[in-house]
Amino acid sequence: MSTSATTSAPLIEKHTIGYVPPEDRHGKVRDLFTLWFGGNIAPLPIVTGALGVQLFHLNLVWGIVAILVGHLVGGVLMALHSAQGPQMGIPQMIQSRAQFGSLGALLVVLIAGVMYIGFFASNIVLAGKSLHGVVDSVPVPVGIVIGALGSGIIGIIGYRFIHVLNRIGTWVLGIGIVVGFGYIFTHIQTDDFLTRGSFNLSGWLATVSLAALWQIAFAPYVSDYSRYLPADVKVSSTFWTTYLGSALGSSLAFIFGAVAVLATPVGMDTMDAVKMATGSIGPLMLVLFLLSVISHNALNLYGAVLSLITLVQTFAYRWIPTAKSRAVISIIVLLACCFAAVGASKDFIGHFVDMVLVLLVVLVPWTAINLIDFYAIHKGQYDIQSIFQVDGGIYGRYNPQALLAYAIGIAVQIPFMNTPLYVGPISAHIDGADLSWLVGLLVTSPLYFWLASRDSAYRRRMLTGAKLVGSL
Repeated sequence: MSTSATTSAPLIEKHTIGYVPPEDRHGKVRDLFTLWFGGNIAPLPIVTGALGVQLFHLNLVWGIVAILVGHLVGGVLMALHSAQGPQMGIPQMIQSRAQFGSLGALLVVLIAGVMYIGFFASNIVLAGKSLHGVVDSVPVPVGIVIGALGSGIIGIIGYRFIHVLNRIGTWVLGIGIVVGFGYIFTHIQTDDFLTRGSFNLSGWLATVSLAALWQIAFAPYVSDYSRYLPADVKVSSTFWTTYLGSALGSSLAFIFGAVAVLATPVGMDTMDAVKMATGSIGPLMLVLFLLSVISHNALNLYGAVLSLITLVQTFAYRWIPTAKSRAVISIIVLLACCFAAVGASKDFIGHFVDMVLVLLVVLVPWTAINLIDFYAIHKGQYDIQSIFQVDGGIYGRYNPQALLAYAIGIAVQIPFMNTPLYVGPISAHIDGADLSWLVGLLVTSPLYFWLASRDSAYRRRMLTGAKLVGSL
């Protein structure tokens, strides 16, 4: 694998959504492990993981099993998207034009942008609470602004700096969370640590779904962080380093949240429970999590900005976005999120989780279509020039096969949904378990393969003479 460009790669990223040429490729595939391991040890996954015992009333053993199953299953999809990055050399969302067409991809790009803006806003709320927990004299709103500014600076500098910070964070946070586990298990403050809660099928399925959806939520931007790797890296290497880093890091964070709330009295806020459960090292843990959430949140800002640039560039196709454009849009998003987060209700994060569950209903079929198209239909070979053309080039403005499979993929999930907006009849029948994501994947994948295969001869004729990039 060639890494000759590594030493000459600029600290401030110059590319935005454009193709990364071979001479600008740099980095090592192992960087993906540290990115996704360090990035997932953060307050938001800790809070989310605690829901298995707080909200769904599982005991520790069944909560851990559900968390592991969810992350191991969802991580497969997430890592398959990551493996596309070195092959394509472009961000994930703009690549969707090859499946849906230049205009057909707009809905998914918009949804991804909204979701990551929501992630960013939620994380700066957690950053504000963490900073306030460390230094009482710092009000939560001030902490929110400080957290947002820190993430903003990292996101504006871009790709390489994000990787550097997470290489450091993997060691610091990895050691920190192991020490945290050790302290909690030797200072348990409750008598029902192992007996609180019990197995219930709906709660177990709901926790599995929550963990799996956590991984799937990364799908719209995971390959953004592998696209600078040299094109000759093995697909299997990209897959496994991403998969192991993300599944291990997020599982540890989820389980840490569950352990912390079980080791403290019932009804405590998760981060308060973490502070109490870790006792004398609690302030240190909060500092580590504060630094983690600031660093990790840069990914959400970065992904949201790339999605917004993709939306604008669809119509302003002559516009060539630069690092300056990315910085300006980053600042606009940052200011808007600070305003929303400071004025938000105390249950902001709870409302955000509800929103993500709704948005993922429309992202799951996209995941299925994107992966089937990349691995089974086109086998990693795409015409990059067409992807950036206003009319979609050989991919057109709309792809009827993809849009039909996408619509059906959303529709079949409705009976299985369990969101604040709607509870489907089948979900209600199985005590509220949300299996919509699984149904969406199982229906959309073969349906799109069948529809696209029928059209494959036409696609091959159109691809004759096109400049293809990537191969499996």
